[in-house]
Amino acid sequence: MGNLPSILTPDFGLLFWMLVSFLVVFLLLAKFGFPAIVKAVEERKNFIDESLKNAREANEKLAGIKTESENLLRDAREKQAQIIKEAMATRDGIIAEAREKAQAEGRAQLEEAKKAIEAEKEVALRDIRSQVADLSVQIAEKVIRRKLQADGEQEKFIERMLNDIK
Repeated sequence: MGNLPSILTPDFGLLFWMLVSFLVVFLLLAKFGFPAIVKAVEERKNFIDESLKNAREANEKLAGIKTESENLLRDAREKQAQIIKEAMATRDGIIAEAREKAQAEGRAQLEEAKKAIEAEKEVALRDIRSQVADLSVQIAEKVIRRKLQADGEQEKFIERMLNDIK
Protein backbone atom coordinates (compact mmCIF):
# COMPACT_ATOMS: atom_id res chain seq x y z
CA MET A 1 0.00 0.00 0.00
CA GLY A 2 2.95 2.11 -0.20
CA ASN A 3 2.32 3.07 -3.83
CA LEU A 4 -0.99 4.80 -3.42
CA PRO A 5 -1.11 8.54 -4.11
CA SER A 6 -0.92 10.77 -1.10
CA ILE A 7 -4.38 12.23 -1.66
CA LEU A 8 -6.01 8.91 -0.95
CA THR A 9 -3.93 8.26 2.13
CA PRO A 10 -3.72 11.65 3.79
CA ASP A 11 -1.11 12.51 6.33
CA PHE A 12 -1.84 13.77 9.72
CA GLY A 13 -0.61 17.25 8.75
CA LEU A 14 -2.82 17.36 5.70
CA LEU A 15 -5.80 16.30 7.77
CA PHE A 16 -4.97 18.90 10.37
CA TRP A 17 -4.77 21.74 7.85
CA MET A 18 -7.88 20.57 6.08
CA LEU A 19 -9.69 20.56 9.41
CA VAL A 20 -8.37 24.02 10.29
CA SER A 21 -9.34 25.46 6.92
CA PHE A 22 -12.72 23.79 7.16
CA LEU A 23 -13.30 25.27 10.63
CA VAL A 24 -12.20 28.74 9.44
CA VAL A 25 -14.53 28.58 6.46
CA PHE A 26 -17.29 27.16 8.66
CA LEU A 27 -16.81 29.91 11.28
CA LEU A 28 -16.78 32.59 8.59
CA LEU A 29 -19.92 31.15 7.07
CA ALA A 30 -21.49 30.75 10.51
CA LYS A 31 -20.69 34.36 11.42
CA PHE A 32 -21.45 36.05 8.09
CA GLY A 33 -22.99 33.66 5.60
CA PHE A 34 -25.51 31.58 7.53
CA PRO A 35 -27.22 34.60 9.19
CA ALA A 36 -27.56 36.26 5.78
CA ILE A 37 -28.82 33.04 4.25
CA VAL A 38 -31.19 32.40 7.18
CA LYS A 39 -32.36 36.02 7.04
CA ALA A 40 -32.99 35.76 3.30
CA VAL A 41 -34.82 32.44 3.79
CA GLU A 42 -36.88 33.96 6.64
CA GLU A 43 -37.69 37.02 4.54
CA ARG A 44 -38.68 34.77 1.65
CA LYS A 45 -40.74 32.60 4.03
CA ASN A 46 -42.42 35.73 5.47
CA PHE A 47 -43.06 37.06 1.95
CA ILE A 48 -44.57 33.71 0.92
CA ASP A 49 -46.66 33.56 4.12
CA GLU A 50 -47.80 37.16 3.56
CA SER A 51 -48.60 36.37 -0.06
CA LEU A 52 -50.58 33.28 0.96
CA LYS A 53 -52.40 35.29 3.63
CA ASN A 54 -53.19 38.03 1.10
CA ALA A 55 -54.31 35.40 -1.42
CA ARG A 56 -56.62 33.82 1.19
CA GLU A 57 -58.02 37.26 2.08
CA ALA A 58 -58.46 38.04 -1.61
CA ASN A 59 -60.24 34.72 -2.11
CA GLU A 60 -62.45 35.42 0.89
CA LYS A 61 -63.17 38.92 -0.38
CA LEU A 62 -63.84 37.51 -3.83
CA ALA A 63 -66.20 34.93 -2.35
CA GLY A 64 -67.89 37.71 -0.36
CA ILE A 65 -68.15 39.89 -3.44
CA LYS A 66 -69.49 36.95 -5.43
CA THR A 67 -72.10 36.24 -2.75
CA GLU A 68 -72.96 39.92 -2.55
CA SER A 69 -73.26 40.19 -6.32
CA GLU A 70 -75.49 37.09 -6.38
CA ASN A 71 -77.63 38.66 -3.67
CA LEU A 72 -77.79 41.94 -5.57
CA LEU A 73 -78.66 40.10 -8.76
CA ARG A 74 -81.36 38.10 -6.97
CA ASP A 75 -82.75 41.30 -5.40
CA ALA A 76 -82.70 43.01 -8.79
CA ARG A 77 -84.57 40.09 -10.36
CA GLU A 78 -87.12 40.13 -7.54
CA LYS A 79 -87.60 43.88 -7.95
CA GLN A 80 -87.88 43.45 -11.70
CA ALA A 81 -90.54 40.77 -11.23
CA GLN A 82 -92.37 42.98 -8.75
CA ILE A 83 -92.24 45.98 -11.10
CA ILE A 84 -93.50 43.82 -13.96
CA LYS A 85 -96.36 42.53 -11.79
CA GLU A 86 -97.23 46.08 -10.74
CA ALA A 87 -97.09 47.26 -14.35
CA MET A 88 -99.33 44.38 -15.44
CA ALA A 89 -101.78 45.13 -12.62
CA THR A 90 -101.77 48.81 -13.55
CA ARG A 91 -102.28 47.91 -17.22
CA ASP A 92 -105.16 45.59 -16.34
CA GLY A 93 -106.67 48.26 -14.10
CA ILE A 94 -106.42 50.89 -16.83
CA ILE A 95 -107.93 48.51 -19.38
CA ALA A 96 -110.77 47.58 -17.00
CA GLU A 97 -111.37 51.23 -16.15
CA ALA A 98 -111.38 52.20 -19.83
CA ARG A 99 -113.74 49.32 -20.59
CA GLU A 100 -116.10 50.33 -17.78
CA LYS A 101 -115.95 53.97 -18.85
CA ALA A 102 -116.65 53.02 -22.47
CA GLN A 103 -119.57 50.83 -21.38
CA ALA A 104 -120.93 53.63 -19.18
CA GLU A 105 -120.59 56.13 -22.03
CA GLY A 106 -122.22 53.64 -24.38
CA ARG A 107 -125.11 53.16 -21.96
CA ALA A 108 -125.44 56.92 -21.51
CA GLN A 109 -125.43 57.48 -25.28
CA LEU A 110 -127.94 54.66 -25.70
CA GLU A 111 -130.20 56.21 -23.05
CA GLU A 112 -129.82 59.60 -24.71
CA ALA A 113 -130.64 58.08 -28.06
CA LYS A 114 -133.68 56.31 -26.57
CA LYS A 115 -134.86 59.59 -25.00
CA ALA A 116 -134.29 61.44 -28.28
CA ILE A 117 -136.17 58.72 -30.17
CA GLU A 118 -138.99 58.84 -27.62
CA ALA A 119 -139.15 62.64 -27.86
CA GLU A 120 -139.16 62.47 -31.66
CA LYS A 121 -141.83 59.79 -31.45
CA GLU A 122 -143.98 62.01 -29.20
CA VAL A 123 -143.49 64.97 -31.52
CA ALA A 124 -144.33 62.80 -34.52
CA LEU A 125 -147.42 61.38 -32.78
CA ARG A 126 -148.60 64.88 -31.80
CA ASP A 127 -148.00 66.06 -35.34
CA ILE A 128 -149.85 63.06 -36.77
CA ARG A 129 -152.72 63.56 -34.30
CA SER A 130 -152.86 67.22 -35.16
CA GLN A 131 -152.88 66.45 -38.88
CA VAL A 132 -155.47 63.69 -38.38
CA ALA A 133 -157.61 66.08 -36.34
CA ASP A 134 -157.29 68.81 -38.98
CA LEU A 135 -158.07 66.34 -41.74
CA SER A 136 -161.01 64.98 -39.74
CA VAL A 137 -162.35 68.47 -39.19
CA GLN A 138 -161.90 69.32 -42.84
CA ILE A 139 -163.53 66.09 -43.97
CA ALA A 140 -166.32 66.52 -41.45
CA GLU A 141 -166.83 70.12 -42.53
CA LYS A 142 -167.05 69.09 -46.18
CA VAL A 143 -169.36 66.19 -45.35
CA ILE A 144 -171.59 68.37 -43.18
CA ARG A 145 -171.75 71.18 -45.75
CA ARG A 146 -172.77 68.82 -48.39
CA LYS A 147 -175.45 67.13 -46.28
CA LEU A 148 -176.71 70.28 -44.64
CA GLN A 149 -177.36 72.27 -47.77
CA ALA A 150 -181.01 71.74 -47.41
CA ASP A 151 -182.74 73.28 -44.36
CA GLY A 152 -184.63 70.16 -43.51
CA GLU A 153 -181.54 68.14 -43.36
CA GLN A 154 -180.00 70.65 -40.98
CA GLU A 155 -182.81 70.32 -38.50
CA LYS A 156 -182.68 66.53 -38.66
CA PHE A 157 -178.94 66.60 -38.10
CA ILE A 158 -179.27 68.90 -35.09
CA GLU A 159 -181.90 66.64 -33.54
CA ARG A 160 -179.74 63.56 -34.05
CA MET A 161 -176.82 65.31 -32.40
CA LEU A 162 -178.93 66.32 -29.44
CA ASN A 163 -180.23 62.79 -29.11
CA ASP A 164 -176.69 61.42 -29.17
CA ILE A 165 -175.61 63.85 -26.45
CA LYS A 166 -178.45 62.83 -24.16
